[in-house]
Amino acid sequence: MEDILFESERRVAVITLNRPDDENRMTLQALEQLDAIVDDLARDEETLAVILTGSGSEFFSAGMLHPKVRATLTKEQILGMVRLANSVFDRIEALPQVVIAALNGVTRAGAAELTLACDMRIAASHAIFAIPEAKWGGFPGAGGSVRLPDIVGRARALELICTARELDAQEMESLGLVLGTYSSEKLMPAALDIANRVAACGPLAIRGAKRIVNLRERGGFSAARELSDTLRYALESTKDMAEGQAAILEGRAPRFTGK
Repeated sequence: MEDILFESERRVAVITLNRPDDENRMTLQALEQLDAIVDDLARDEETLAVILTGSGSEFFSAGMLHPKVRATLTKEQILGMVRLANSVFDRIEALPQVVIAALNGVTRAGAAELTLACDMRIAASHAIFAIPEAKWGGFPGAGGSVRLPDIVGRARALELICTARELDAQEMESLGLVLGTYSSEKLMPAALDIANRVAACGPLAIRGAKRIVNLRERGGFSAARELSDTLRYALESTKDMAEGQAAILEGRAPRFTGK
């Protein structure tokens, strides 16, 4: 059985953490498989949206390094997994596609950090989000302490990290951690609806917007404004822009080519 499943159709890809008998845990092998998938997506000019979820309905993923798992590994193995997870999560955040995490159950520790690297999150109504490392004597080492404050604010991020308090789906939504909550059977249809609506838009527009938003977070306003101006001026001369305008005037669906 593959630890990670990958499907792609009509500019939408679905990545599924597939270790249901082990709480969809991210082992070294699973991280390596995810790394290879992300590498392919970074070069994929067709796919515009990616959904990331877990197999089954109980766990999105229990993460990587529960104390019971750590006890079986050397210090070098533990640090190697953390470094790999950081690399993979950073590259997920940098993907040209819009990445949607569908939290279909318990999302804990390193898995919670994985979802924070996604562009947006939605949750099943029974989902749980937890960053429990402080109870284990540590703190989130795969980007959680870096990304969470930008999503829920500094004070709330510190409260969640330093108390290891669990969030239910309703509180996730109230804090802006997820865009919405859905019944278990409606979660993936909701994720696919968002992904398909993204995929129906112009590729140059989607990729350009994500580049600008990412640069705004890291390079500041001026750098993002300069990139926005450069990409917007170039966009005006593209076939996609002309096609989008023609489709509106002619009352039909646009046929974007990414050119």
